[in-house]
Amino acid sequence: MEIQFTTRIFKEGRTYVAHALELDVSSCAGTKEKAIKNLKQAVRLFLEEAGYSKDKQKLAPPKFISVQRMSLPLPLTHA
Repeated sequence: MEIQFTTRIFKEGRTYVAHALELDVSSCAGTKEKAIKNLKQAVRLFLEEAGYSKDKQKLAPPKFISVQRMSLPLPLTHA
């Protein structure tokens, strides 16, 4: 089984950041190659922990219960 996703790589100082756009998962390292390797591991862990499962050679997402907009009051001292 294989999953495809778009990866955006950018540099922050001396650190390379790899970001899987569709999954909003990121990882980083000191080299571009290591950042990509770390991202692949992060995506595997994300899919595992988020409840994705294999269903007849297909990746099945977890069942969503609800989507809701929430608010949280913040102190104005940091605004």
